[in-house]
Amino acid sequence: MAVDYTVIVVYLAGMLAVGWWGMRRARSKSEFLVAGRRLGPAMYSGTMAAIVLGGASTIGGVGLGYQYGLSGAWMVFTIGLGLLALSVFFSARIARLKVYTVSEMLDLRYGGRAGVISGVVMWAYTLMLAVTSTIAYATIFDVLFDMNRTLAIVLGGSIVVAYSTLGGMWSITLTDMVQFVVKTIGVLLLLLPIAVVKAGGFSEMKAKLPTEYFDPLGIGGETIFTYVLIYTFGMLIGQDIWQRVFTARSDTTAKWGGTVAGTYCLAYALAGAVIGTAAKVLYPKLGSADDAFATIVKNELPVGVRGLVLAAALAAVMSTSSGALIACATVANNDIWSRLRGLTRRASDGGEHDEVKGNRVFILIMGLAVIGTAIALNNVVEALTVAYNLLVGGLLVPILGGLLWKRGTVHGALASVIVGGLAVIGLMATYGILANEPVYYGLLSSLAAYVAVSLATKPTDAAVLAAWRERLAGRTPELASEPVPAHQ
Repeated sequence: MAVDYTVIVVYLAGMLAVGWWGMRRARSKSEFLVAGRRLGPAMYSGTMAAIVLGGASTIGGVGLGYQYGLSGAWMVFTIGLGLLALSVFFSARIARLKVYTVSEMLDLRYGGRAGVISGVVMWAYTLMLAVTSTIAYATIFDVLFDMNRTLAIVLGGSIVVAYSTLGGMWSITLTDMVQFVVKTIGVLLLLLPIAVVKAGGFSEMKAKLPTEYFDPLGIGGETIFTYVLIYTFGMLIGQDIWQRVFTARSDTTAKWGGTVAGTYCLAYALAGAVIGTAAKVLYPKLGSADDAFATIVKNELPVGVRGLVLAAALAAVMSTSSGALIACATVANNDIWSRLRGLTRRASDGGEHDEVKGNRVFILIMGLAVIGTAIALNNVVEALTVAYNLLVGGLLVPILGGLLWKRGTVHGALASVIVGGLAVIGLMATYGILANEPVYYGLLSSLAAYVAVSLATKPTDAAVLAAWRERLAGRTPELASEPVPAHQ
C-alpha cells in the first residue's frame, strides 16, 4: 500500500498548495466568492461537473448499482438532467443578474424582504450538504489507513476548510479542476473497464445476475419520480450550483459549459451503475451496498491504480464539500448575518479587503460547524434527504415562480417558503425522513400558498419589475462596485 499512500499524500498536499496559490488571487469580494466571474468554458464545465458529482454520486452511485443494477444510475442521472435543464433554460438569465446568492435574486425580483427567511432555508440545505460530503471521508480513509471515523472526518474536513478559507472560490475552482481530471481518469478510464473485465464482461454479468439488474426501470417508477423531484429540481435552485453559475465569464459560457457538464454527469451515472453491477457479480453477499465501491477498489485494482481511484473518490467528496461550504458561508454572512445587523450595503469604511476577510472568517466558522456536525451524525442518506427536502419544499416554488410568473408577489414568496418549509419538517416527523410524502405534499402546499397569497395581495411594484427585467437582460451593472485587481 506504500505506493497508494504516496499517491494520496501527494494529492492532498497538492490541494493545500493550490489553496495557498488561490489566496493570492482572491483580493476582492467578487474574486473570493465567484472567482471574479471570469471562468471560460473549459474550466467552468470541469468545476461544475466536479461540484455536482460528489461522494453520494460516486460511492452512493456504485452502491445503487450493486443493489439495483443498471437502473441504479437514476439518482445521478436525474442530477445530470437537472444540470442540463438549469443550463439550457435558466443559467444565462441567472448569470446576467450579477448577484452572489439566491436570496439576493429573490430580493431583486420581489422588492426585498424575502432574503432572511429564504437565507435560513438555503443555509440549512448547504450546511447539510457539506455535512454529508464530510461524513464520506470516513469511508475512504478507513479503506486507506484503517483510520478511526472521527479522525478521518477531522483530517479530510480540515484540508477542505483550509484551502477554502485561504483562497475562496479561486482555490475551490482550481482544486475542482484537478479533482475533475482525477475523477475522470480514476472512475471512468480505470475503475469502469477494470471492474467489467474482472466480472467477466457483460455476457458473464448477465448470466450470473437476475434479469431485473438490466431493466432500465428496475429501481421503480415512484423512486425515479422522487429522484426527479428532489435532485432534478434541486439542481435548479441550490446556492452551491448557482454560485458556480455566477463564476461564468458570460451567459453563453454558463449555458454551453453547463450543458457539457450535465452530459458528463449522465455518462458518470451509467459508469457508477455498471461498476456496482460488476461488484455484485464479484461480491454477491456484501453486508451493505455502500461497501461495494471500497471493496472492489481494495481487492481488484493493482497497486498505484488503487491509490489513484481512491484519490478520485476523495476528489469527488472534496469538490462537493468545498462547494457546499463556501455556499453555506456566503449565505450565512451575506443573507443572514449582514441583514440581521442592518448591513445591507457595504460599510463606508469597510472596503473590499475587509469583505474578503469577513467571508474568510465565515468559511472557517462554518467549516468547524460542518466537521462537528459530521462527527455527531452517522446516516449520510438521511442527512442528504433532509437537505434536499427543505430546499425543494421551501424554495423551488418562489424561485421558479419569480423567474416564470410576473404576478408572484413578495407576500406569496414568503408564504410559500414558510408553509412549504414547515410542511416538509412536519411531514418528515410524521412519515419519516426517508418517506416520499414530505417532498410531495410539501411542494404542493408551497405552490398553493404562493399562488393563493400572490393573487390575494397587491401586484409587485412596476418599478421593481422594470428593474428586474433590466437585470435579467444584463443591462444593469452589479449593485456593489468593485475595483479591478491589479493582476487583471
